[in-house]
Amino acid sequence: MAAPRRALVVIDVQQEYFEGLLEIQHPPREESRARVVEAMAAAAVADLPVVVVRHEAPQGSPVFAPGSPTSELHPDLAVPAQSAQHHVTKEFASVFAGTGLEEWLRERDVDTVTLVGYMTNNCVLGSAAAAEPLGLTVEVLSDATGAIDIVNAAGSASARQVHDTLMALLASSWAAVATTQEWVDAVRAGAALPADNLVESAARGRESRPAQG
Repeated sequence: MAAPRRALVVIDVQQEYFEGLLEIQHPPREESRARVVEAMAAAAVADLPVVVVRHEAPQGSPVFAPGSPTSELHPDLAVPAQSAQHHVTKEFASVFAGTGLEEWLRERDVDTVTLVGYMTNNCVLGSAAAAEPLGLTVEVLSDATGAIDIVNAAGSASARQVHDTLMALLASSWAAVATTQEWVDAVRAGAALPADNLVESAARGRESRPAQG
């Protein structure tokens, strides 16, 4: 099997998720940010393309407003981001929507995108789903992403519940899910991450149900 032609896509590691209204709650944001930086360093050593993505909302928005302090990248990314091969500004959840990123990746024969950053429950999920019809293989690093607590008219879920559930959902269909260290090991070996699928995930789910009396 040919080695994956990877690009690391760093999604929205902006101050909004550390000092703004959307503070990441799980995994702990300081830890997940450190894993993002670790993945960027490993990508640089392996000469993998790195794409740094920033979200930008309309002027006056309560989050990601252009020029606002919380729209800036986290300071820990200041140096590694300078070495990134490509920078993208987006306005939708998907990193592919209206950004030209797909074309940039295809010009470099990339067939696998590794997603890190924020949030699991919005831009990571949206980007992974959007990659499917593009024919791109997706990897998501579970400890280099993060979620928030959610409460709305439909119900509520803790950040841990959101993150863990979405990692299982992504692994069942849209992505190979791994830790940063597992990914670094795969990059060094030139190997693909092991992937699951919906049918086998469903079969295991069925087998795990309690027997009906």
